[in-house]
Amino acid sequence: MLTRDPRFDGVFFVGVATTHIYCRTVCRAKLPQKKNCTFYASAAAAEQAGFRPCLLCRPELAPGNAPIDATGRLAAAVARRIEDGTFPAQRFGHLAQELGVSERHLRRVVQQAFGVTPIELLQTHRLLLAKRLLTDTALPMTDVAYASGFSSLRRFNALFQERYRLNPSQFRKVKAVAPQHLICELTYRPPLDWPALLSYLAERAVTGVEQVVGDHYLRTVGLGPHQGWLMVEPVATSHTLRVTLSLSLVQVLPSVLARVKALFDLAAEPQQIAAHLGNLAQHHPGLRVPGAFDGFEIAMRTILGQQISVKAATTLMGRLVRQFGELLALPVDNLTHLTPTAECIAQAEVAEIAALGIIGARAQSIQALAQAVSEGRISLSPDRSVDLTVAQLQKLPGIGPWTAHYIAMRVLGDPDVFLPTDLGIQKALGETNPKQILAEAAQWRPWRSYATLHLWQSLHRPEAIGSQRVRA
Repeated sequence: MLTRDPRFDGVFFVGVATTHIYCRTVCRAKLPQKKNCTFYASAAAAEQAGFRPCLLCRPELAPGNAPIDATGRLAAAVARRIEDGTFPAQRFGHLAQELGVSERHLRRVVQQAFGVTPIELLQTHRLLLAKRLLTDTALPMTDVAYASGFSSLRRFNALFQERYRLNPSQFRKVKAVAPQHLICELTYRPPLDWPALLSYLAERAVTGVEQVVGDHYLRTVGLGPHQGWLMVEPVATSHTLRVTLSLSLVQVLPSVLARVKALFDLAAEPQQIAAHLGNLAQHHPGLRVPGAFDGFEIAMRTILGQQISVKAATTLMGRLVRQFGELLALPVDNLTHLTPTAECIAQAEVAEIAALGIIGARAQSIQALAQAVSEGRISLSPDRSVDLTVAQLQKLPGIGPWTAHYIAMRVLGDPDVFLPTDLGIQKALGETNPKQILAEAAQWRPWRSYATLHLWQSLHRPEAIGSQRVRA
């Protein structure tokens, strides 16, 4: 806290007894005396102890955590559901069943991880999102309430007053003029290798759905009946990404922001990862693992990419979008289509998919995946068990270990995926024996997904890497 170390931003929060305010570890306010400080594992725990969020460091902007152990992943699954607006507050038992544990155990895990009950965590998230919208946007109060997940303006006002002892209007920083779009900021722990991340996404950008212009990433968004677009760009003066969204996405804002965080791997702790990877990470200490904004989109793209070039797979994905993707109601520049849904592809004939120039076996794989997802037999949600999902994927025709584990890395957010049969990995390590490669990669556990990205990046450097030079 004294050094304002960004590595711990969002890992814990500090409550100050003399002001009744809680802060992030990077807060620039005058440092309090240690005797007046108490420390909390989450913003929700600080608020339950009676502290209000700091207006200077804004706890609602703190980056999240990326737990890697089993207990942490369970707690993270609950937090992710809360964050993306799909937490079943009235059916918590159903969520526990989905995650394969008892309701009692899941409640205990959340209490241990965050210091509060799941409902208290949910309430704090909604209030902090509302605070962000009140501070950064000119949305009408009713829109703020509903976008934050409240069922009524009355409930929103009551809980806000109860928790913060202030009216929502007192947090309003933007003049109430009709907005043309929404602007939100998402914080990350530095460093962030934005050029490498953007280059990876640009090479695989699907025409009509995604676009990279300069240092901006743009894409279409389709969530249920809500359609729109978004743009993401880095903020030069702070460790944040600015997300600009169309107003049509207000009602699904939590889900959109959660997906952006996943896509750009904003919960990563890059200094911890780089320290563990050693020399392998020295050229790109802020390298992230690109995630997925739409899990089914990435899964289809992965199947299409089997044994062909990235460029060829991107071309085929563009054809698939034009044939089966819905036209965006209000196109923006080159953003014209939504990614086809699993339900849409499941209803298509294999011959229709193959007619786009896609090999018949892959067309069959894509349809089989679509049917499994649309019927609920496979979930491409990061909440689910990675091992179970990988096993389910490999039961589908045409999906082998490489494809299933690549999907686990990007869609399920598994930080410890390694691909020993990948040609790029073999070239970077100067080794072709998968068993030998796995043995060498053991030194990078539990961050082998990041090791994978670093090895791929090494292929773009002039010098060859050889196995001896990448040892930690």
